[in-house]
Amino acid sequence: MSDHENIREPSYLEYEGKHKGIFAWILSTDHKRIGMLYLFSILTMFAIGATIGLLMKFELIAPGKTIMGPQTYNAFFTLHGIIMIFTVVIPGLPAVFGNFFLPIMIGAKDVAFPRLNLLSWYLYVSGVLLVIISQFTGQGPPDTGWTFYAPYSFKTINNMLPAVFGAFVLGFSSVLTGLNFLVTMHRMRAPGMTWLKMPLFPWTLYATGWVQLLATPIIGITLLMVAGERILHIGFFDPVLGGDPILFQHLFWTYSHPAVYIMILPAMGAISEIIATFSHKALFGYKFMIGSALAIAFVGYFVWGHHMFTSGMSGTALYSFSLMTFLVAIPSAIKVFNWIATMHKGSIDPQTPFYWAMGFIFVFMVGGFSGLVLGALATDVHLHNTHFVLAHFHFIVFGGTGFAFFGAMHYWFPKITGKMYDTKWANTGLLLFFMGFIALYGSMFYLGMKGMPRRYYDYDEIFHAGNILSTMGSWVLYSGAAIIIINLFYSLKAGATAPADPWGGKTLEWTIPSPPTVENFTDQPIVTKGPYDYK
Repeated sequence: MSDHENIREPSYLEYEGKHKGIFAWILSTDHKRIGMLYLFSILTMFAIGATIGLLMKFELIAPGKTIMGPQTYNAFFTLHGIIMIFTVVIPGLPAVFGNFFLPIMIGAKDVAFPRLNLLSWYLYVSGVLLVIISQFTGQGPPDTGWTFYAPYSFKTINNMLPAVFGAFVLGFSSVLTGLNFLVTMHRMRAPGMTWLKMPLFPWTLYATGWVQLLATPIIGITLLMVAGERILHIGFFDPVLGGDPILFQHLFWTYSHPAVYIMILPAMGAISEIIATFSHKALFGYKFMIGSALAIAFVGYFVWGHHMFTSGMSGTALYSFSLMTFLVAIPSAIKVFNWIATMHKGSIDPQTPFYWAMGFIFVFMVGGFSGLVLGALATDVHLHNTHFVLAHFHFIVFGGTGFAFFGAMHYWFPKITGKMYDTKWANTGLLLFFMGFIALYGSMFYLGMKGMPRRYYDYDEIFHAGNILSTMGSWVLYSGAAIIIINLFYSLKAGATAPADPWGGKTLEWTIPSPPTVENFTDQPIVTKGPYDYK
């Protein structure tokens, strides 16, 4: 073997191009570095959003004022929602792990449009800055909630425009990411990688990409209409000018319900990868898993009305949206069944990522079943706008996406960094996170059934016990999240060197060094087998 062949290619972390220092990162078009830029950005926003949520729970530990006034509380739940929805859970898995692993898992050197990919991150940062600016300028921070409901969103004197434009810019970033992923999968798969040899995580990114591309422009147009109402008084939603505020709700939820699937579909893909790897078994019902992902993305366009059962619709619309809500649960149930069937008689290796996957299945099922309660007209009338909705929402959005995000983080951490993490601390953090999550949000189901409204700064004494439990749960969850993140950052320096394939995975990312080289593969891979070829 020649000396040239013995030279080890530098990893993407070691590579030195024409830029140095921080500019080597923020001007890089390498999909892996862009994924890491998203990771640190999203973790920063998660820390801010979680801290705001913690302060809100401190306020609700007892009736009356504890640490903030009502206007501050309104501003906090608005900012918490905007940060967590638009800057954490919607971009979370696609922007971080999609960017990093999609090209590798399909055998490509990069995404189809690397510069567009970097532009997407800059748009993300710009949107975040606009949201932050809205808190410290004008006549007060936004106080409408993350939904920007009309007519209040254009009547309030508070500083709405920067937050609205920030959400618009974040949506633009999401559209470009989805477009990039779709073109990458259509045009850049490795030789031999047919559609039915593609792993589940890329498949869920494919379904997500179409939702990003087709649904996100709707929220963009809607937010521009709100800006038009505030600046030009056009009359889209203002009843005084002949507008209809209910139209805003229809437009908003036409995007925002499919947005739930932008959050949850990549989460399902990551969980599928984890379960197949740690069960050491081919994924049960692979084609049905693909079909159910595409079905969720498709049917998800037709259920937005279940957010509006009490807003005033015809009986036909009510029954139709309720029926579609129950139907969209079927492909989700197929996934849960197939995950459990995959584990059946598998050679299970219970590592930290696998525990996260088990936590995901539990909280996702609780969130899903509670969604059926809200999808039924008779019960939704009583539970709408109560803490029951808040609990369901967090079990699906934070439980589903959050558990999958941390599971994916622990699953792919050795590949991303070339280091192993401390398993004992990782499992301790997971246990605290899970217990805190159940206490924090599980008690909200009880509060909602007792009749406590959401978004209220104060409450009656009869809700006191449930709020004490919920607030204490937030302390435990926050502590668990802190342990998890600190352990991962500590492992960057002190962790043991990771092998190329620490878990025994079969997809392409486990065939290359840890961390990957700049162009991912020394030689173009040729795919001859399916993604989960366990013997």
